[in-house]
Amino acid sequence: MFLSIILLIVALISAVAIIREVRRKNFFAVGFAGISFVVFGWFSIATIISILTTGGGAPTGH
Repeated sequence: MFLSIILLIVALISAVAIIREVRRKNFFAVGFAGISFVVFGWFSIATIISILTTGGGAPTGH
């Protein structure tokens, strides 16, 4: 659960960076912040869903 919280915090910081860099018109940084937001947001949501449905972290395959 700790990992998913950290990933979610990073995704939220990336969302703030997107807004800040759009105001500065630095679209190269917007691209990197956007990719970071999507990747970290996806993995945080997927980890939270995995924890809620399986009762643990990643599936063990057994």
